[in-house]
Amino acid sequence: MALPWTTHVALKTLVLTAVIALPLGLVVGVPPAHAADTPTKASAQVKSGLYVTALEAWDVIQAHPDTLLIDTRDPVEVMFTGFADETDIHVPYMLADPTRLNTAKGGWHMVKNARFADEVEARLRELGADPQRTRLIFMCRSGSTRSAPAADLLYDRGWTRTYTMVDGFEGGKRPDGPSKGVRDVSGWRNSGLPWSYTLPEDIIYVRTD
Repeated sequence: MALPWTTHVALKTLVLTAVIALPLGLVVGVPPAHAADTPTKASAQVKSGLYVTALEAWDVIQAHPDTLLIDTRDPVEVMFTGFADETDIHVPYMLADPTRLNTAKGGWHMVKNARFADEVEARLRELGADPQRTRLIFMCRSGSTRSAPAADLLYDRGWTRTYTMVDGFEGGKRPDGPSKGVRDVSGWRNSGLPWSYTLPEDIIYVRTD
């Protein structure tokens, strides 16, 4: 049975507190440079050199419960495509601007969330995360133009274990067949990992101004 989200956050905070309380020499399970291969696209590469697939992210979370999963997708996107149950922080790296259409892409223009790094860091502090020890896994739709630069922003602020999930929440597009172009290849949602359309009130991003 899934835990209530308030219990999920409380337990994660306790785990982080316990891990940080350990002497540095007793911290085990230091990750390798990366698990997944380094992406060929420059926009998907991160300064930390830490890459995981969705399935590898799940393994890291199970092996190291103090790991934090950070969803960087737009709230509207999350509402219609789903939310990973293991998500600890949701702060969009980019936000849809409903006042401007991007006719070339058939959607709204996306604008960077200028508060992103500050908002993520504030949540990390609330959860008791440690810049040198806490593993941060950043996730977007497909693991490129949002999760990678988002991870780099926190890396630049001294958070050294910043991973990018290379296949994201929805995964890649099917190359052929009746479902050609549909994002149903790999990714969190297509890998049998827990997710739902329910948006937890204590984690989902809500702008107050």
